[in-house]
Amino acid sequence: MKRSLKWLAVLTTIGMLFVLLGGALVTKTDSGMGCGRSWPLCNGEFVPTDITPELIIELAHRLVSGSVGIMVLALSIWTWRTIGHIRETKFLSVLSFFFLMLQALIGAAAVKWGQSDFVLALHFGISLISFAAVLLLTMLIFEVDKKFQAEKLVIDKRMKFHIIGLSVYSYMVVYTGALVRHMNASLVCKDWPLCTNEGPLLPTNIYEWVQMGHRAAAGFIFIWIAYVTYLAIKKYKDQKVLYWGWIISFILVSLQVTAGSMIIFTRLNLYVALAHAFFISVLFGVFSYFILLVSRSKKNAANIQKHKPVDLPPATAK
Repeated sequence: MKRSLKWLAVLTTIGMLFVLLGGALVTKTDSGMGCGRSWPLCNGEFVPTDITPELIIELAHRLVSGSVGIMVLALSIWTWRTIGHIRETKFLSVLSFFFLMLQALIGAAAVKWGQSDFVLALHFGISLISFAAVLLLTMLIFEVDKKFQAEKLVIDKRMKFHIIGLSVYSYMVVYTGALVRHMNASLVCKDWPLCTNEGPLLPTNIYEWVQMGHRAAAGFIFIWIAYVTYLAIKKYKDQKVLYWGWIISFILVSLQVTAGSMIIFTRLNLYVALAHAFFISVLFGVFSYFILLVSRSKKNAANIQKHKPVDLPPATAK
């Protein structure tokens, strides 16, 4: 595989992470209107004159997103032409560019006409799908040279259920977290893990309900991943991709929960908040690769069954 394609894939994956974190930064610093109601220009100017911190953050996010968009398009076309014979390549190529453009359009619509918090919360999740697709394309490129391989995996039904279930559920957790940010509900609960605020045990308004709903969802995904990691350690030691994949997932979700609690204790420290977004992004990328393995395991199981030796009955003497 050409080294230049590998470099493009790695740089594009890193670039998509910057797009995700840049979007989180814009939300957390209330910089969404840093360029006013103008898009793609900033306050109607090609080179802004009235410089503010919010303008710099918003404009930088637009420039990074635009540059990475070009890289994603180049990667999609290049992988299509180079490794298009691999089953997943064309689908991932289309998916990565389509969802990146979709998140850009939603961002532009929010600037021009405004959107509800429930719609804006989709913005991060849509970018996350594009990031996952780019990450999987990168892994396909490195798979060609057998830098690592997982084509011999056979995953049982119980593990498939956990992989698919956690992948879907993690996306819901991402949405609730994004909704907390867009509704400015990050610090509505001064305590952790409960939201007493020296008052009733249950939430008393929509903001507290959104915050506590996200905490409950995050707590459940932590317990779920811990359980599946236990299963992987117990039964999948011979399948290193799953074994280490789940250990990494447990480490990431532990860091994610820790960062979430530290957001409260540090009163929304920006670096902690960005780390919170980073950990869930990487975790979703791991789950996406697990989904890829599940799709392949059906083919692997069929091949094993096809090549399984058949016991023939002994010949009868005549």
